[in-house]
Amino acid sequence: MRSCVVLLFASLLTLCEAQGTIVTPVFVLKGRDLLLKLRADPPEGVLYVDWKINKTVTLVRFIPGGEPHVDLRFTGRVQFGENKFSVILKNVQEVDSGVYSAVAATPTGDKLLTEYKVTVQGPVSPVELIVDRVDSSSSGSCDLHVTCRTHNAHISSTFRCVDRVCIQEGGERPEVTTSGASLQVYLLNNVIICNHNNQVHWTHDFKTTEHLCPSNPAEHFCPEHAGSVFLVKMVVFSVGLIIMVSAIITVHLVDFKKHQQRNGCQTRHAAREESSHLKVTF
Repeated sequence: MRSCVVLLFASLLTLCEAQGTIVTPVFVLKGRDLLLKLRADPPEGVLYVDWKINKTVTLVRFIPGGEPHVDLRFTGRVQFGENKFSVILKNVQEVDSGVYSAVAATPTGDKLLTEYKVTVQGPVSPVELIVDRVDSSSSGSCDLHVTCRTHNAHISSTFRCVDRVCIQEGGERPEVTTSGASLQVYLLNNVIICNHNNQVHWTHDFKTTEHLCPSNPAEHFCPEHAGSVFLVKMVVFSVGLIIMVSAIITVHLVDFKKHQQRNGCQTRHAAREESSHLKVTF
Protein backbone atom coordinates (compact mmCIF):
# COMPACT_ATOMS: atom_id res chain seq x y z
CA MET A 1 0.00 0.00 0.00
CA ARG A 2 2.83 2.36 0.88
CA SER A 3 4.61 1.72 -2.43
CA CYS A 4 1.36 2.44 -4.29
CA VAL A 5 0.99 5.78 -2.49
CA VAL A 6 4.61 6.72 -3.22
CA LEU A 7 4.17 5.69 -6.87
CA LEU A 8 0.97 7.74 -7.15
CA PHE A 9 2.68 10.79 -5.61
CA ALA A 10 5.66 10.39 -7.96
CA SER A 11 3.32 10.08 -10.93
CA LEU A 12 1.43 13.22 -9.97
CA LEU A 13 4.69 15.10 -9.43
CA THR A 14 5.97 14.02 -12.84
CA LEU A 15 2.69 15.06 -14.45
CA CYS A 16 2.82 18.47 -12.76
CA GLU A 17 6.40 19.00 -13.87
CA ALA A 18 5.54 17.99 -17.41
CA GLN A 19 2.66 20.44 -17.51
CA GLY A 20 4.66 23.17 -15.74
CA THR A 21 1.92 23.71 -13.14
CA ILE A 22 3.93 23.32 -9.93
CA VAL A 23 3.01 26.15 -7.60
CA THR A 24 5.57 27.09 -4.95
CA PRO A 25 3.99 28.41 -1.73
CA VAL A 26 5.60 31.58 -0.37
CA PHE A 27 4.70 33.33 2.90
CA VAL A 28 5.76 36.93 3.48
CA LEU A 29 5.45 39.15 6.52
CA LYS A 30 3.38 42.26 5.94
CA GLY A 31 5.62 45.23 5.11
CA ARG A 32 8.52 43.10 3.85
CA ASP A 33 9.71 42.62 0.28
CA LEU A 34 8.78 39.80 -2.10
CA LEU A 35 11.46 38.35 -4.38
CA LEU A 36 10.27 36.77 -7.62
CA LYS A 37 12.81 34.89 -9.72
CA LEU A 38 12.66 32.37 -12.52
CA ARG A 39 12.98 28.67 -11.76
CA ALA A 40 13.55 27.88 -15.45
CA ASP A 41 15.27 29.75 -18.26
CA PRO A 42 13.16 31.25 -21.05
CA PRO A 43 13.17 29.25 -24.28
CA GLU A 44 15.07 30.30 -27.40
CA GLY A 45 13.35 32.93 -29.49
CA VAL A 46 11.33 34.33 -26.61
CA LEU A 47 9.43 37.49 -27.48
CA TYR A 48 8.94 38.75 -23.92
CA VAL A 49 8.52 37.51 -20.34
CA ASP A 50 5.62 38.65 -18.17
CA TRP A 51 5.26 38.47 -14.42
CA LYS A 52 1.51 38.17 -13.90
CA ILE A 53 -0.67 38.36 -10.79
CA ASN A 54 -3.59 35.92 -10.74
CA LYS A 55 -3.07 35.44 -14.49
CA THR A 56 -4.72 38.78 -15.28
CA VAL A 57 -2.58 41.70 -14.06
CA THR A 58 0.82 42.15 -15.74
CA LEU A 59 3.17 43.33 -13.00
CA VAL A 60 6.28 43.63 -15.22
CA ARG A 61 7.06 42.85 -18.85
CA PHE A 62 10.64 42.10 -19.90
CA ILE A 63 11.44 42.60 -23.59
CA PRO A 64 14.81 41.29 -24.82
CA GLY A 65 17.07 44.23 -25.58
CA GLY A 66 14.64 46.72 -24.03
CA GLU A 67 13.75 48.26 -20.70
CA PRO A 68 11.29 46.47 -18.37
CA HIS A 69 7.78 47.90 -18.35
CA VAL A 70 6.10 48.19 -14.92
CA ASP A 71 2.35 48.48 -14.43
CA LEU A 72 1.51 52.02 -13.30
CA ARG A 73 -0.31 50.69 -10.24
CA PHE A 74 3.04 49.41 -8.92
CA THR A 75 5.19 52.43 -9.73
CA GLY A 76 7.76 53.00 -6.99
CA ARG A 77 7.28 49.53 -5.52
CA VAL A 78 9.21 47.45 -8.06
CA GLN A 79 12.94 46.86 -8.15
CA PHE A 80 14.96 44.47 -10.25
CA GLY A 81 17.23 41.83 -8.79
CA GLU A 82 20.66 40.71 -9.86
CA ASN A 83 19.34 37.74 -11.80
CA LYS A 84 17.80 38.31 -15.18
CA PHE A 85 14.00 38.57 -15.16
CA SER A 86 13.91 38.70 -11.35
CA VAL A 87 11.61 41.20 -9.61
CA ILE A 88 11.41 42.60 -6.06
CA LEU A 89 8.00 43.88 -4.97
CA LYS A 90 8.46 46.27 -2.05
CA ASN A 91 6.31 46.66 1.08
CA VAL A 92 3.79 43.92 0.39
CA GLN A 93 0.36 44.03 2.02
CA GLU A 94 -2.43 41.47 2.44
CA VAL A 95 -4.02 42.63 -0.83
CA ASP A 96 -0.84 41.58 -2.64
CA SER A 97 -1.54 37.92 -1.86
CA GLY A 98 -2.21 35.80 -4.92
CA VAL A 99 -0.64 33.64 -7.63
CA TYR A 100 2.42 35.18 -9.28
CA SER A 101 3.48 33.51 -12.51
CA ALA A 102 6.25 34.11 -15.05
CA VAL A 103 5.06 33.46 -18.59
CA ALA A 104 7.30 33.45 -21.67
CA ALA A 105 5.71 34.45 -24.97
CA THR A 106 7.10 32.54 -27.97
CA PRO A 107 6.10 32.32 -31.65
CA THR A 108 4.49 28.95 -30.85
CA GLY A 109 2.58 30.08 -27.79
CA ASP A 110 2.98 30.94 -24.13
CA LYS A 111 5.08 28.84 -21.76
CA LEU A 112 4.72 28.88 -17.98
CA LEU A 113 8.18 29.22 -16.42
CA THR A 114 7.54 29.76 -12.70
CA GLU A 115 4.55 30.07 -10.42
CA TYR A 116 4.31 31.18 -6.78
CA LYS A 117 1.31 31.17 -4.49
CA VAL A 118 2.06 34.17 -2.29
CA THR A 119 0.39 34.69 1.07
CA VAL A 120 1.05 37.93 2.94
CA GLN A 121 0.44 37.68 6.67
CA GLY A 122 0.54 40.25 9.43
CA PRO A 123 2.26 39.73 12.78
CA VAL A 124 0.35 37.70 15.36
CA SER A 125 -0.88 39.30 18.56
CA PRO A 126 0.86 38.79 21.93
CA VAL A 127 -0.18 35.89 24.17
CA GLU A 128 -0.53 35.44 27.91
CA LEU A 129 -0.14 32.21 29.85
CA ILE A 130 -2.46 32.20 32.87
CA VAL A 131 -2.41 29.69 35.73
CA ASP A 132 -6.09 29.23 36.54
CA ARG A 133 -5.76 26.78 39.41
CA VAL A 134 -3.26 24.56 41.25
CA ASP A 135 -4.68 21.38 42.79
CA SER A 136 -2.44 19.54 45.27
CA SER A 137 -3.72 16.01 45.82
CA SER A 138 -0.81 14.59 47.81
CA SER A 139 2.71 15.36 48.92
CA GLY A 140 4.93 15.97 45.90
CA SER A 141 2.14 16.01 43.30
CA CYS A 142 -0.22 18.61 41.86
CA ASP A 143 -2.37 19.44 38.83
CA LEU A 144 -1.78 22.71 36.99
CA HIS A 145 -4.72 24.14 35.06
CA VAL A 146 -3.57 26.81 32.60
CA THR A 147 -4.99 28.92 29.80
CA CYS A 148 -3.11 30.26 26.78
CA ARG A 149 -4.92 33.42 25.66
CA THR A 150 -4.81 36.03 22.90
CA HIS A 151 -7.15 38.96 22.32
CA ASN A 152 -9.61 36.81 20.34
CA ALA A 153 -8.88 33.16 21.18
CA HIS A 154 -7.81 30.87 24.00
CA ILE A 155 -6.88 27.26 24.69
CA SER A 156 -6.80 25.43 28.04
CA SER A 157 -4.73 22.50 29.22
CA THR A 158 -3.87 20.52 32.35
CA PHE A 159 -0.43 19.38 33.51
CA ARG A 160 0.06 16.72 36.17
CA CYS A 161 3.29 16.98 38.15
CA VAL A 162 4.71 14.27 40.44
CA ASP A 163 8.01 14.94 42.22
CA ARG A 164 8.54 17.94 39.91
CA VAL A 165 8.21 15.77 36.77
CA CYS A 166 5.24 16.95 34.70
CA ILE A 167 3.19 15.52 31.85
CA GLN A 168 0.44 17.13 29.80
CA GLU A 169 -3.07 15.75 30.16
CA GLY A 170 -5.41 17.27 27.60
CA GLY A 171 -5.21 20.37 25.44
CA GLU A 172 -2.38 19.14 23.21
CA ARG A 173 -4.19 19.92 19.96
CA PRO A 174 -3.52 23.44 18.61
CA GLU A 175 -6.35 25.92 18.20
CA VAL A 176 -6.68 27.72 14.86
CA THR A 177 -7.69 31.36 15.33
CA THR A 178 -9.97 33.39 13.10
CA SER A 179 -6.92 34.93 11.40
CA GLY A 180 -5.57 31.50 10.49
CA ALA A 181 -2.82 31.53 13.10
CA SER A 182 -2.11 28.63 15.44
CA LEU A 183 -2.49 28.83 19.22
CA GLN A 184 -0.83 26.05 21.21
CA VAL A 185 0.21 25.26 24.77
CA TYR A 186 2.75 22.50 25.43
CA LEU A 187 5.44 21.28 27.84
CA LEU A 188 9.17 21.39 27.15
CA ASN A 189 11.71 20.42 29.85
CA ASN A 190 9.22 21.22 32.65
CA VAL A 191 8.50 24.62 31.11
CA ILE A 192 4.92 25.34 30.04
CA ILE A 193 4.98 27.30 26.77
CA CYS A 194 2.10 29.25 25.26
CA ASN A 195 2.77 29.83 21.55
CA HIS A 196 0.93 31.93 18.97
CA ASN A 197 2.24 31.79 15.42
CA ASN A 198 1.56 31.86 11.73
CA GLN A 199 4.03 31.04 8.94
CA VAL A 200 5.98 34.30 9.27
CA HIS A 201 5.70 35.52 12.86
CA TRP A 202 5.31 34.19 16.42
CA THR A 203 4.92 35.31 20.02
CA HIS A 204 5.10 33.26 23.23
CA ASP A 205 4.80 33.27 27.00
CA PHE A 206 6.05 30.63 29.43
CA LYS A 207 6.20 29.57 33.07
CA THR A 208 8.40 27.03 34.85
CA THR A 209 6.54 24.30 36.71
CA GLU A 210 8.93 24.19 39.67
CA HIS A 211 7.68 27.60 40.81
CA LEU A 212 4.04 26.58 40.37
CA CYS A 213 4.01 23.12 41.93
CA PRO A 214 6.18 22.72 45.07
CA SER A 215 7.42 19.27 46.07
CA ASN A 216 5.41 19.57 49.29
CA PRO A 217 1.89 21.07 49.40
CA ALA A 218 2.80 22.74 52.71
CA GLU A 219 5.16 24.91 50.70
CA HIS A 220 2.23 26.65 49.03
CA PHE A 221 2.17 30.27 50.01
CA CYS A 222 -0.57 31.42 52.36
CA PRO A 223 -0.80 34.43 54.72
CA GLU A 224 -1.02 32.28 57.91
CA HIS A 225 2.04 30.26 56.95
CA ALA A 226 3.95 33.38 56.00
CA GLY A 227 3.03 35.00 59.34
CA SER A 228 4.17 31.94 61.31
CA VAL A 229 7.47 31.80 59.50
CA PHE A 230 7.99 35.52 60.09
CA LEU A 231 7.16 35.16 63.81
CA VAL A 232 9.61 32.27 64.24
CA LYS A 233 12.32 34.21 62.49
CA MET A 234 11.70 37.23 64.72
CA VAL A 235 11.83 35.11 67.90
CA VAL A 236 15.06 33.40 66.83
CA PHE A 237 16.59 36.74 65.90
CA SER A 238 15.50 38.34 69.19
CA VAL A 239 16.86 35.48 71.31
CA GLY A 240 20.14 35.57 69.44
CA LEU A 241 20.35 39.33 69.88
CA ILE A 242 19.67 39.07 73.64
CA ILE A 243 22.33 36.37 74.06
CA MET A 244 24.84 38.44 72.14
CA VAL A 245 24.12 41.62 74.14
CA SER A 246 24.23 39.65 77.43
CA ALA A 247 27.59 38.17 76.50
CA ILE A 248 28.98 41.62 75.70
CA ILE A 249 27.67 43.06 78.99
CA THR A 250 29.07 40.09 80.95
CA VAL A 251 32.49 40.54 79.39
CA HIS A 252 32.47 44.24 80.23
CA LEU A 253 31.35 43.58 83.83
CA VAL A 254 34.05 40.97 84.37
CA ASP A 255 36.63 43.29 82.91
CA PHE A 256 35.36 46.18 85.02
CA LYS A 257 35.45 44.06 88.20
CA LYS A 258 38.99 42.93 87.51
CA HIS A 259 39.98 46.53 86.88
CA GLN A 260 38.44 47.60 90.21
CA GLN A 261 40.17 44.77 92.06
CA ARG A 262 43.48 45.72 90.49
CA ASN A 263 43.02 49.37 91.45
CA GLY A 264 42.02 48.39 95.03
CA CYS A 265 45.11 46.27 95.48
CA GLN A 266 47.31 49.05 94.22
CA THR A 267 45.63 51.55 96.61
CA ARG A 268 46.08 49.31 99.69
CA HIS A 269 49.68 48.60 98.76
CA ALA A 270 50.41 52.31 98.42
CA ALA A 271 48.76 53.00 101.82
CA ARG A 272 50.89 50.36 103.56
CA GLU A 273 54.05 51.77 102.01
CA GLU A 274 53.12 55.26 103.19
CA SER A 275 52.37 54.06 106.77
CA SER A 276 55.68 52.27 106.97
CA HIS A 277 57.47 55.38 105.83
CA LEU A 278 55.81 57.47 108.52
CA LYS A 279 56.75 55.02 111.24
CA VAL A 280 60.38 55.01 110.24
CA THR A 281 60.49 58.79 110.11
CA PHE A 282 59.03 59.17 113.58
